[in-house]
Amino acid sequence: MSVKIRPIKDHTSYEVNNHTVFKDGHGKWTSKNDLSHQERYAFDQYENIVIKNPRFKKHTKATYKDSKDFLLSRD
Repeated sequence: MSVKIRPIKDHTSYEVNNHTVFKDGHGKWTSKNDLSHQERYAFDQYENIVIKNPRFKKHTKATYKDSKDFLLSRD
């Protein structure tokens, strides 16, 4: 199963396989729908690689295919 992550608003909300993930009032990432283990893992990887990286001025779309395959795109 692949996981597609798309920024909606940098540092605030993202779309993970058509589920919106956003920061709650306590600064924790949450979603109204439960994410699968793979979706949660992919988002955690995306957070560490992209969101927390100050070198990314604009966040990018990403596709996560398995535990060793994480692709960033500039679309």
